[in-house]
Amino acid sequence: MLSLAPLTRRPRRGRRGSRPASVTAALSALLIVATASPAALAQTSDGWEMGTPRLTTPWTAQVSPGNALPEYPRPQLTRDQWRNLNGVWEFAGATDGEAPPFGETLAERILVPYPTESALSGIQRHEDHMWYRRTFEVPPNWRVGKANSLKLNFGAVDYAATVYVNGRQVATHKGGYGSFSADVTGALKPGGPQEIVVGVEDRTDATWQPVGKQRRVPDRGIFYEGASGIWQTVWMEPVPTGHVNTLDMVPDIDSSTLGLTVNTAGESGGLAVEATVKDGNRIVSRTSGPADDPIELPVPDAKLWSPDSPFLYDLEVVLKNGNRPVDRVLSYFGMREIGTTEGADGRLRMTLNGEILFHMSTLDQGYWPDGIYTAPTDEALRFDLEEHKKLGFNTVRKHIKTEPDRWYHHADRLGLLVWQDMPSMRTGGRPPADAQRQFEAELHEMVEQKKNWTSVVGWVPFNEGWGEWSRDATGRIADELKAQDPTRLVNAHSGVNCCDSLGDSGRGDVIDWHAYPGPAKPMPEGERVSIDGEHGGYGLEVEDHMWFGEGHAYRMLPDEESLTAAYVDNQREVLAAARSCGISGAIYTQITDVEHEVNGFLTYDRQVRKMDYAQVRAVNESIIRNADGSGDGGPAPDPGTPGLQGVHAYNFNEGSGSTAADAVGDADATLSGTEWAEGVHDGGLSFGGAGEADTGAALVDTAGGYTVSAWARLDEAGGAFQTVVSQDTGGNSAFFLQYSGQDQRWAMSFVGLRALSPEKPEPGRWYHLTGVRDTEAGTLELFVDGEKVDTKSACSADETSGSTVIGRGQYGGNEVDYLRGDVDDVRVFDRALSDVEVAELATAGE
Repeated sequence: MLSLAPLTRRPRRGRRGSRPASVTAALSALLIVATASPAALAQTSDGWEMGTPRLTTPWTAQVSPGNALPEYPRPQLTRDQWRNLNGVWEFAGATDGEAPPFGETLAERILVPYPTESALSGIQRHEDHMWYRRTFEVPPNWRVGKANSLKLNFGAVDYAATVYVNGRQVATHKGGYGSFSADVTGALKPGGPQEIVVGVEDRTDATWQPVGKQRRVPDRGIFYEGASGIWQTVWMEPVPTGHVNTLDMVPDIDSSTLGLTVNTAGESGGLAVEATVKDGNRIVSRTSGPADDPIELPVPDAKLWSPDSPFLYDLEVVLKNGNRPVDRVLSYFGMREIGTTEGADGRLRMTLNGEILFHMSTLDQGYWPDGIYTAPTDEALRFDLEEHKKLGFNTVRKHIKTEPDRWYHHADRLGLLVWQDMPSMRTGGRPPADAQRQFEAELHEMVEQKKNWTSVVGWVPFNEGWGEWSRDATGRIADELKAQDPTRLVNAHSGVNCCDSLGDSGRGDVIDWHAYPGPAKPMPEGERVSIDGEHGGYGLEVEDHMWFGEGHAYRMLPDEESLTAAYVDNQREVLAAARSCGISGAIYTQITDVEHEVNGFLTYDRQVRKMDYAQVRAVNESIIRNADGSGDGGPAPDPGTPGLQGVHAYNFNEGSGSTAADAVGDADATLSGTEWAEGVHDGGLSFGGAGEADTGAALVDTAGGYTVSAWARLDEAGGAFQTVVSQDTGGNSAFFLQYSGQDQRWAMSFVGLRALSPEKPEPGRWYHLTGVRDTEAGTLELFVDGEKVDTKSACSADETSGSTVIGRGQYGGNEVDYLRGDVDDVRVFDRALSDVEVAELATAGE
């Protein structure tokens, strides 16, 4: 029976590795400042009314003008004095080029920071252009304009924002996922109310701006409601004329030090830093050094951060002018290191703090039925991460979306590794040059702003090729991210085998495939580990808890019991892939339902748990415990049939009729849409782009080792795929010996994986092609004219029972990739031929 997710939860007992009490106390004090703020308490509905969400979460009713995300928004750089500017603002739709409405009362009321399309905003519609307006007062004790300046901070505004204070432009920012600030001191009036006007343009997928899953028109598939305007906290703080701007923190567990750079702003020349590391109330070290330069803080006998023990140190930074303190901020950090090493089986695996750790993850899209991009409350923001821990996960893939700083803070405290995606540009086509440049600028901004979070261990610039424009550019971007942040791993393209991907650039630290239900089974290659970037997607409809009243998934199940059983069976395959193929992580789709997708552990409204948590936790913990790099060796391969005759062979010497005889076995091929032609050795078979030779049987055991060879000659070598030999599965061919139109090369392929020839084939010329699948070595090889031209790592493949076919392939259940050209002497072997044997085969008959 379905179980309700708890709306309230018992306080967790303290445990080894929990956050030090001093940090908790400090943050609690900051929360009191926020909730007791006169500006916040003075907020009334003032004409604001919540919209009507299709679904409500346990926190929807807690949202009010005086309680709109009141928590301190920047946990890694805190100051005592600040004021939250969330709450009711004036709002109006606008037109492009419209003059700012200074001094005008706008007609509508919006609750900031909830996106305009959300029910919590009170607007519940999209506008391409919009105005926000409110007033505020500066507390006299902040001494702004005397000793201090006033900073106005925005967590995120989607997409292009222009900010005015008292009619003066103080900031512009382009990018829906980055924070920005402005020194507004020079725009302030001597006293009384100060006016803020914010102009926003957000055209979502009408442009090439990064949008992630947002769409103007959701597709009842994998793309969802848009989230425009201010969607993270707006706040202000007084800062000294010379002050701490940002911190760069890099832990080094080998030397037991924290590399710290205190970046300053304002009149900051000649300032010094005093940095104190604390473990609770105990001072660990105190170090002084110049501001804006790297310094090393000792952390002797460091307590390492991990999912099982997420210990965090306090950090106090005092900025000094001589002996006089001019600024003081509080922060924290965890001592941890992400890396790679070879397991006992010789395959490269990911490590945390030098130990192999399997990344057991969900896909977390961060959508809410009431707030869309913005969680209704901080408790709600934390809830999804807490559910990960209860389910036995140690990792979260934040999927083509970013979150407010407090989400990463919760991940730090709870002990969850985070793979951070860059929000993608729209799908369909390739972006123009200006969009490419803007995407890269926003990507580097994201890394710069999130590189201090202990939980974040990897960056993912591209997903399934969405918005990708060239394989070379993807490789360059991966290299640049690694140079920007060498302390984390870079996954150049998650789902490189899927969808709009332009293929493997060979760069970054990770090979990542997607498979549904999967799991995907890429193998480590060279200096790159491998992971299953997405799999699973089992679904269950729960009446009265669905966005559209019905939903879809990659595979639907009828009840909780069968859904749980399907998950457990699938995860056992994950463990098998970890041990036999060497994958270092697996990402299950997904933590909650989202709109039409009903494949979550929880319903979209977070009201119903859809699986048996105890069984899920047990299998997840088993994977983490046993995917330790020891491997299992697997069974010895079948030696197969000796000799170069093969187990099936087609020499096409008949010259007439509708059947090509199997010269070795008993699987004669039925011909359709073909013509007899001259071959390399006597006769051959010609294909005009619509024919095939169907053997009527599965000639290849695709779960084992095999070899397929053929002479082939193309009539044309353009952008279309053309298959010489393949084997049907009912979905995608189990293998393709083919011409890859995307690469314009010969290829031996699995879906998403191609061993390629170095040169484009010449139309009208005969080539001898051989594809070899070696299960013992875990490779897929291509030979052209008897010479090995490429080798790709490839783990186990599923056994298939579809027909082996000459002249076409199968993809997405459709017959595709028809050959335009001639074929001769097709042979199938039930083993992996050696290099010497392939060379001999290519010269046979000469």
